Amino acid sequence: MTAGAPPLPRSFVGHGGIRLTADVWGEASSPPLVLLHGGGQTRHAWDRTGPRLAALGWRVIAPDLRGHGTSGWSADGDYALDLFAGDVRALVAELGDRPVLIGASLGGLSSLLAAGEAPRAAVRALVLVDVAHRPDPGGARRIVEFMRGRPDGFASVADAAAAVAAYLPHRPRPQAPERIRNNLRRHGDRWVWHWDPRMLDSFEGRMDPPGMAERLLDAARHADVPIQLVRGGISDVVREDIAQQFCDRVPNARRVDVADAGHMVAGDRNEHFIDAIVPFLEGIARA
Repeated sequence: MTAGAPPLPRSFVGHGGIRLTADVWGEASSPPLVLLHGGGQTRHAWDRTGPRLAALGWRVIAPDLRGHGTSGWSADGDYALDLFAGDVRALVAELGDRPVLIGASLGGLSSLLAAGEAPRAAVRALVLVDVAHRPDPGGARRIVEFMRGRPDGFASVADAAAAVAAYLPHRPRPQAPERIRNNLRRHGDRWVWHWDPRMLDSFEGRMDPPGMAERLLDAARHADVPIQLVRGGISDVVREDIAQQFCDRVPNARRVDVADAGHMVAGDRNEHFIDAIVPFLEGIARA
């Protein structure tokens, strides 16, 4: 694949046979790297990151998680975290090589359980993007309130872009608001977010349930691979003390902050995000 070429489409079979749609950048002979988006996003969250990492010598795979984008929806509406982790295990096994997993929020939690709990996915390293063993309750609540905020959808793509701008006031308004169309789907005469609304019931139940923090820390320790935690410098979801506690309790974890980025680090400051992870990735590639 030549530099600047559009991604190639590919599909994978997730846990229970669910179909996962993915975009792929880079040469087939390059080492694999999987980008896993956050809850309520789609694979297009990585549209700027994927080509950049492919240009640095990686084969980049960015799937839509189950219930998101054009991937399959859970038939019974179940979106337990273990199902997402099962999808990651299935994707890694289908790749047939040990990838680096870069997971934001929900994608990071899924990666952590897939790599650290039996049956452990064979991965080379983990990059956790603004996710640790527990979220700040206020920041987590704000995410769910935004996702629940417009159940009737939007009259236009521009209205959806305006809602995102109000939710993320620290982020410069996009030059091309139409890009948000990738995160929307038509529902009658309205535009709605491109994810299964039944997910919200699962999300609210797992924000910080009893025992989950220790479970995630235990998974991180048992993953037995290098871990980089990339925190948004102004994140209201992963506070600085939470990130530091994670690294203190996981010997193979290191941390870097991306200044002026909130919870959606790559979307807020993509170039700075890439600068933050490249030294870590270069170390993995040399190992």
